[in-house]
Amino acid sequence: MADPVSGSRRQWRCDWRLLLFTGLFLPLLLVLGFWQLDRAEEKQAMLEQWQKHSDSLDWSVQTKTGLEAGQPVTVSGQYGERTWLLDNRTRDGAAGYEVLTLFRPVQGRPLVVNRGWVLAPRRRDELPAITTPREVVVVSGRLSEYPEPPVLMAKPTAETGWPRRVQALKAEQVEALGLSVPAFVLRLDGRDQPGAYRADWAPDYMGPQTHYGYATQWFSLALALVILTAVASYRKTGNDNDQG
Repeated sequence: MADPVSGSRRQWRCDWRLLLFTGLFLPLLLVLGFWQLDRAEEKQAMLEQWQKHSDSLDWSVQTKTGLEAGQPVTVSGQYGERTWLLDNRTRDGAAGYEVLTLFRPVQGRPLVVNRGWVLAPRRRDELPAITTPREVVVVSGRLSEYPEPPVLMAKPTAETGWPRRVQALKAEQVEALGLSVPAFVLRLDGRDQPGAYRADWAPDYMGPQTHYGYATQWFSLALALVILTAVASYRKTGNDNDQG
C-alpha cells in the first residue's frame, strides 16, 4: 500500500534478530500456558476427590487414607475445654487473636479447629471472652498448617489455665497433653459455622481458577508477542526507508 504524500509503502521485511527472539520465547510462553491448564485440570480432579471423601467418608477413615493442606473436611463432634488464643493477629489494623479450640469428633482422632479472629481487649492483661458450644455440632472447613510463625522475636512466656495465650501452636504442644492429633488444623469455612468468630480467611491454596488465570496471562503474552512482531516487521519502504 503506497503513501500518496511520501511515495512510501508498507511491506513485510524480516528482521532475523526479531524472528529469533520470537521463535525462542513464543514456544516457551505457549508451553507455560498449557502447563497451567494441565495443573488446573489436576487441581480440579483433586478437589472433586477431596469433596467426595468429605461427603462420603467418616473423619476416622479420612485420617487413615491421608490428609493434605487445602482438603475440605466435614466432621461432627463436640468442642473441648482447651482453647488457645494465637497472639499478634491483626485484622483491618486492629490487634486480636485467632481462636483455636480442641475438637473431639464422634469418631476418629481429635483435631484443633481454628474458629477465626476475635478483637483483643484494650488491656494486655485481659483476654477476650470466648463462648464455646457444648452440644454436638457439625463443622466444615479446610485443613491448614499449624500456625507457626517463622521467627519469634522473644521467648514466649509460660501460660496456665484456659483459654491460653500462645505466640505459636505446634502439633507437638497439643500432643503433650496426651492427645494424638493430625498434622493439620481445621479452618472453619465462615462465620455461620458453629462456634465461629471472624473466619473470613484469605485463600491459602491454589484452586483451578488460579491456574486458569495464569494460563490466560501466558497466552495473552504469547499473543502480544506475535502482534508486536508482525507490527515491527511490517515497515515502510520507499525513498526514506530504502536508502541502505
